[in-house]
Amino acid sequence: MRSLLLVLLSSIGALVLWTALVVIGTLDGWWRQSLAPVGDARAFVDAALKEIDAKHRGNVAFVLIEDGQIYEKHFVSIGEPVDGDTLFQVASLSKWITALGVMALVEEGKLDLDVPVSNYLTRWALPDSQYDNNGVTVRRLLSHTAGLTDGLGYAGFAPGTDVQGLEDSLTQAADASPGADGRVRVGLAPGTEWQYSGGGYTLLQLLIEEVTGETFESYMQRAVFEPLGMSRSTFQVDPNDASNLAVFYDVDGKPAIHYRFASLAAASLYTTTSDLTRFIQAHFPGPAGEPVGRSVVKAETLNQMRQPHASQMGFAIWGLGTMLYAPNDAGFVIGHDGNNEPAINTAARLNPETGDGIVILETGNKLLATTLAGEWVFWQTGKLDFLMVTLVANQMITMIVAGWVVIILAGLLFGWRLRRAANANRIKSPLHPPPRTGT
Repeated sequence: MRSLLLVLLSSIGALVLWTALVVIGTLDGWWRQSLAPVGDARAFVDAALKEIDAKHRGNVAFVLIEDGQIYEKHFVSIGEPVDGDTLFQVASLSKWITALGVMALVEEGKLDLDVPVSNYLTRWALPDSQYDNNGVTVRRLLSHTAGLTDGLGYAGFAPGTDVQGLEDSLTQAADASPGADGRVRVGLAPGTEWQYSGGGYTLLQLLIEEVTGETFESYMQRAVFEPLGMSRSTFQVDPNDASNLAVFYDVDGKPAIHYRFASLAAASLYTTTSDLTRFIQAHFPGPAGEPVGRSVVKAETLNQMRQPHASQMGFAIWGLGTMLYAPNDAGFVIGHDGNNEPAINTAARLNPETGDGIVILETGNKLLATTLAGEWVFWQTGKLDFLMVTLVANQMITMIVAGWVVIILAGLLFGWRLRRAANANRIKSPLHPPPRTGT
């Protein structure tokens, strides 16, 4: 009996150990091959461009940044050519740029990170809930920890459809993505957990307008785009009147619908690889600690934005408006990704430790930008970023389950053999003579 108990405990221990090994091995890329040798930027570019040319179904704008400067650019399209000044709608990547505009107001003393946002609002109010709405602060909105349960995700408004007003969108987003609640309300205790909320950034959009007395677009132009030299960037575009605007493609390479958004801050930035390069350069410290490019906020504020403010399963994943993709010696590789239907995918990542970065804007493939940016993070750090972990989650689960099956079967087989041996010994023991046969 003691032997069987030992087998059971050993099997449970093996299950736990195997699960831990697979999770750690996946995060640390034990069985993953990097696109290029560490430090070989030319080899990485060559491998990345091979992937782009093989898998794009629409258009792609690609920039690799080394030591704060452009190392390589690549542009490809199945239709109208794209270049460094082509405007792409970048979906949720908009949130990172919006966050910088918010932090500029914090530096000016016009916003406090930890004061209830309700103190600033006059045009709209959070609906009553069982939780304390005063726990909804700018800090928590930026880090998706304000307890909002809208689940947004915006699908946008098709051409010929009126775009919903900002306050109405906060009350009930008419363009909520499938499965999203769409109501900006407090459904969790603020500060207790991370839950992605596009509605939180729509609320920040309203907050900016209330505090500044300007439209969101005019404020972002004055406070962020003009100081950084992002001359092509805007949150509002007329597709019929815009020059050098990327054609939207679906996964079949066919021109797709150009959606518009009420939530400009969360989903509607139009920008270029040239402008995003300037944005990224504003985050890199030079020899004396100064940014490589122009700056909007102080270095201390940029550092504050990339400190952990939210986690999942014990792993830090979010700062103030920026994703924390993977840890390194200086903190984290940071940035943001974006996805919109039918097949818009964008990614901008930077490694503050090295001054390196990557920008990929594309349409026609749902995950090409995110996948290649994830490969860049792995090439930089030797670790899978948390978005890549979600992409390989099925593979990880399959490995875990396969190991469990082997361990359980081995435990059952070993236990059966122990039980069989014990029964045999009992039969042979003089204290338990074998039964007599015959008469």
